[in-house]
Amino acid sequence: MIVNTHANDKKDITQHEIIALQSRHNLADAHTHQNQSASQRDIVGMLPDIWYKSQDITQKESEEIFINEFFSLHKQNSVLSRVEDVYIVYAASIAMHITATYLAKKNMSVALVEPCFDNLHDLMKHMQVKLSPIPESSLTNVNEIYANLDHYSNDSEAVFFVDPNNPTGFSFFYNNDELFKEVIRFCVDKKKLLVLDFCFASFILANGYTRPDVYSILDESGVSYIAMEDTGKTWPLQDSKCATLICSSDIRSEIYPIYTSVLLNVSPFILNLVSEYVKDSKRDGFSSVKNVLSENLECLKETISDLDMELQKSLINTSVAWLKIGSSLPNASELQVLLERNQVYVLPGTFFYWNTPSKGELYIRIALARDPSEFKLAMIEMKNTISKVTNQ
Repeated sequence: MIVNTHANDKKDITQHEIIALQSRHNLADAHTHQNQSASQRDIVGMLPDIWYKSQDITQKESEEIFINEFFSLHKQNSVLSRVEDVYIVYAASIAMHITATYLAKKNMSVALVEPCFDNLHDLMKHMQVKLSPIPESSLTNVNEIYANLDHYSNDSEAVFFVDPNNPTGFSFFYNNDELFKEVIRFCVDKKKLLVLDFCFASFILANGYTRPDVYSILDESGVSYIAMEDTGKTWPLQDSKCATLICSSDIRSEIYPIYTSVLLNVSPFILNLVSEYVKDSKRDGFSSVKNVLSENLECLKETISDLDMELQKSLINTSVAWLKIGSSLPNASELQVLLERNQVYVLPGTFFYWNTPSKGELYIRIALARDPSEFKLAMIEMKNTISKVTNQ
């Protein structure tokens, strides 16, 4: 898509990201743009074999291969015994569209975490789902989270969280699952639907942590839930990806017709290709993913070490960095425009704070899943640009 790169009326993050794709240094979208590792290049060499394998086996077999590889990597063993309950879609936004359609159909109001990636808010807003914010800061204390949820979602039929959160890296699963179980206890007690975006969950594994079997916890609790997972933020596949939607048994008969109204199937070739990358991460312990992100994160830290910017601590390091802007610098919207003029595209925090955009003027988000040599050049340009502002 070719658009006017000087447009100043961008309505959401994706509109920023479309323009950023045309920039020399695109640090906007969280998609994976780094080069292939040595073992991933071997997979590229297998493309004809993957093509013919996908042609020779059934759609069901391709789906089962992906589900087994992906959820066994994530140690979600309870899913492996009910693969027929996993709805596969070709993008996480499609899973979210299905979810938003269900919420609208049931006329449910939703309490959504803030900050978070704005397309969650936008999809529900376009479906005329009533929304209210749950501050992420209210979710951190296991002794207070129940009361805080009761306060912030009192008028809502559903609560919606992102784990790990984009852009902050907050997670209910840092160290243990006590926070998560309190969220579930609250939803069961108050009869609220729990909606979970797990699209960044692979980074829990890349950080060296083990995910508990969240679907076992959910199913055993009796909570009504919808959960989404994704592959697009993890492996460098030029946006070849797929996502999953899993829901509790009590709403499955209502979710399934919405799902089937959206698509027939995901390409078996894509399913088998992604499965090879999943297997590769099993073999290398996610090194092909985390090494690039770690190198770029260190480069970012060095770049801002003498700038009036502060890297915000993440419980889970993901493929994005969340930076707080100091008082000597322009706000996020102004800084984004300034950097864009110099072909460095970052995202202002305003859209992540979907309910209170003014709070986001203190932050920018920088994508890390880039080739390190290219990322270093972007950091040099960013530092030069910001230094000029500081020295004026």
